[in-house]
Amino acid sequence: MRQTGMIQKTKNADCGGTTALVPMPQSYGRESRISDLLQKYSLFLVYIEYYCINLRRWLNNYAMKKKANRLDTIKLIISSKEIGSQGELLKELRDEGFALTQATLSRDLKQLKVAKAATISGKYVYVLPNDIMYKRSTDRSVSTTEMLRSNGFISLQFSGNIAVIRTRPGYASSMAYDIDAQEAECILGTIAGDDTILLVLREGERKERIVSTLAAVIPDIR
Repeated sequence: MRQTGMIQKTKNADCGGTTALVPMPQSYGRESRISDLLQKYSLFLVYIEYYCINLRRWLNNYAMKKKANRLDTIKLIISSKEIGSQGELLKELRDEGFALTQATLSRDLKQLKVAKAATISGKYVYVLPNDIMYKRSTDRSVSTTEMLRSNGFISLQFSGNIAVIRTRPGYASSMAYDIDAQEAECILGTIAGDDTILLVLREGERKERIVSTLAAVIPDIR
């Protein structure tokens, strides 16, 4: 009768210490193969996990680099051209090779703190927060004083430790950014809408000092 499965050497004490071949059960061979497969599968999973981790890192770095390039391009376009709508800006970005949705562009503009301000001609265009609060006119007959007066300021009112600035539409965000950038001790912070800025003032500060501080940003506030 033919034996199946693996065999192993063993000592038979009854045979005077001679070595005999004893057939192994067939199930032992299956268990051994299954164990080898499980080890290989576990090793495969480790390789897959390592690959996925590195792939995620690469994709994250690529996405961050791509976003940084896109944000730089947006700043360059806004600084060099008079862009009045997201549609115009999307077209410029697509011409530069960037494919994005209007929702993504809206998030980018919010991150860059882009606001709208009026040009001397009255057209509202996008401006960066670190830019002056208007677009310079190409008309050389317009004086610097006239441009400074085009900062959009309308009024300033106080109520306790709160001050409210009214501006022309589109000016509030840029103006609030410049106020915050001063890091004045007398102004704790600002909240800006489209044409209104809410200033939280330090308790006990005199109105004269607040006005003097704001005059550095809003020349015609006095």
